[in-house]
Amino acid sequence: MATIPPSFKSSSNTENTSMNPITNSTAGKNNSNSDMNLITSITLSSASSSSPTSPPSTPSRYENQKRRDWNTFGQYLRNHKPPLSLSRCSGAHVLEFLRYLDQFGKTKVHTQLCPFFGLPNPPAPCPCPLRQAWGSLDALIGRLRAAFEENGGNPEANPFGARAVRLYLREVRDSQAKARGISYEKKKRKRPDPHVQEQPPPAAAPTTTLPPSNNATTSNH
Repeated sequence: MATIPPSFKSSSNTENTSMNPITNSTAGKNNSNSDMNLITSITLSSASSSSPTSPPSTPSRYENQKRRDWNTFGQYLRNHKPPLSLSRCSGAHVLEFLRYLDQFGKTKVHTQLCPFFGLPNPPAPCPCPLRQAWGSLDALIGRLRAAFEENGGNPEANPFGARAVRLYLREVRDSQAKARGISYEKKKRKRPDPHVQEQPPPAAAPTTTLPPSNNATTSNH
């Protein structure tokens, strides 16, 4: 019996494989299943990698302002002559910082010699200086006081809570209230007297609904 060369064996096997429809069908199904499994795995991995993640929480407006204020105060300490470290900062340095900020103020504070002293709405401009409003300074100190402790400062040695700072803010509040003719006092809510019995409101008298007038105006002066 003649020996078939390897090349012919290979070709013969190939021919037999190609000539057997059952073998081709089974191989085709296996390849198709493999392709489907591969596509499915790629789709799942792609979907898992592209799944939306929860966005990071954005800082609030208060937190952003507090960070800017803290950076501004740190720059002030670095530019101080001589430069100051945070551990050596005291209430006196905080007062210097507040007075330094007055040059950037936008609130007109009338002097006692100004004819508009005590007027809330001056009728004309005047050469009185611009200062930081008391409300702005009070809010600034509150943010810096919180930032000091958040950055490792000792709450008991917080320079922004020093007594001198509180007295200065109170003085600014009172002087600006007189100069601008406004009041910063909070209105106290009247507590109901428990001994006085509340009487039911009187019955409302019947009213007549009138049609709207064409000449009626709704603007408030």
